[in-house]
Amino acid sequence: MLPTLRAEVLEANLELVRRGLVLYTFGNASGISRDEGLVVIKPSGVPYDEMTPAHMVVTDLEGRVVEGNLRPSTDLATHLALYRAFPSLGGVVHTHSRHATSWAQAGREIPCFGTTHADYFHGAIPVTDPLSPAEVESAYEANTGVAIIRAMGRRDALSCPAMLVAGHGPFCWGATVTEAAHTAVIVEELAAMAWMTLAINPAAAPIAVCLRDKHHFRKHGAAATYGQK
Repeated sequence: MLPTLRAEVLEANLELVRRGLVLYTFGNASGISRDEGLVVIKPSGVPYDEMTPAHMVVTDLEGRVVEGNLRPSTDLATHLALYRAFPSLGGVVHTHSRHATSWAQAGREIPCFGTTHADYFHGAIPVTDPLSPAEVESAYEANTGVAIIRAMGRRDALSCPAMLVAGHGPFCWGATVTEAAHTAVIVEELAAMAWMTLAINPAAAPIAVCLRDKHHFRKHGAAATYGQK
């Protein structure tokens, strides 16, 4: 079932390893087949160097396993909440990458200090509010998804393809799981550059709106000029 998506999800998970975003069995990536209403996700606790497409777990949008002998990632409920809330998503990635997670642990959004950031995000990378004790104790993973959805507000999901979960780490997404993994790599780089910017100049401010918009809309939207047609 879903052999192409299984391969894509495995490759996205391995890309996180290649880029140094995960240690041991940290992190997870998933992809969804909207036509079939099925999600493919990394199994829980299986070393990356042992995984094959056959290890990927297939579930429905309610989290019921429909194919696979392994337990899915413990973050499955968060992925499913995002897929249900944002129909444009085709893939979701979660990491505990060092710099992005540090911003999440600090409970701070990542400011748009420069044009590299603006190329990917139209403003800061937001952070959720902390979960309440009741949210932690009851359906924690699903409530993590609720916190992300709540913090997204009216933002378009593909225009803001990542969120820091306070005290936890980044969740990233895209139209495909490959795009979601790419975003996770970019978020970690932006987090590192923002930290270095503040280390050099603690009074640094976000770039001017006109410069942010110029760079962002060169790459995004109907008038984009970046790349080839």
